[in-house]
Amino acid sequence: MTAPLIGITTAHRQRRHPPPVTLAAIPATYVQAVAQAGGVPILIPLGIGEEGLKALVDRLDGLLLPGGEDVEPGLYGEPPHPRLDKVDPERDRLEITVTRLALDARLPILALCRGHQVLNVALGGSLYQDIPSQWPEAIVHRAPNRREPGASHLITVDAGSRLAQIIGPGPMVVNSFHHQAIKELAPGLVATAWAPDGLIEAVEMPDHPFCLGVQWHPEEMVQDHPPMRALFRAFVAACQNDDRRPTREGTEDRGLRTADLGPPAQTTTRPLTADR
Repeated sequence: MTAPLIGITTAHRQRRHPPPVTLAAIPATYVQAVAQAGGVPILIPLGIGEEGLKALVDRLDGLLLPGGEDVEPGLYGEPPHPRLDKVDPERDRLEITVTRLALDARLPILALCRGHQVLNVALGGSLYQDIPSQWPEAIVHRAPNRREPGASHLITVDAGSRLAQIIGPGPMVVNSFHHQAIKELAPGLVATAWAPDGLIEAVEMPDHPFCLGVQWHPEEMVQDHPPMRALFRAFVAACQNDDRRPTREGTEDRGLRTADLGPPAQTTTRPLTADR
């Protein structure tokens, strides 16, 4: 069988040495986790317009939304909180657009950390912009010094959820690198895992072939934690079983033409200084 093509969105990064160059990049752990599970990672750069994203979604077998910086609060109707970290409006627009296109196409989706939050916002939900100041009962979800190893904590998983079928019912320990979290859950999503303080740690869409979001970083855990390897294997298997694949594999050329990408979107350059 042909390995499924899995799109992974990227972020702006600035090259550390001159001359200054803006890169479309993503930590290699996402690419490695998808590849080890049997998928073919396809990086989606910023600067692609909606028509180009439609062309990509039509050729992809799955979508992975990775971690990153904070989500622009105006997208869910709130003013910026004083402790909001850096945002990238261009990345927000692209990821929300491609998420909605992928949902419309019934494409399997795995959303991680920021991606879990983007999924919720794309469907009409909202976020806590800063957990420590907006959730007084919160445990530590991000190490105070970002140069230190990330925090970790237990999660409780809904035993009847798809997530529990994949990674087990828990409880289990996961890593934690975030200061934002789901506040109002979007219509169509259900919460399936929680931190000890009650914050939502995982969501899924029951009427979708495969749409899961988790607040932790399973790609950082796959080498030592079989449940996280199982999560990526389940995602890739769902992409392999995409009911659109037989039609697409019957064509002579699944490659993208330059014209398919449409006109370039307006871009800005900024360093990426945020969560993973």
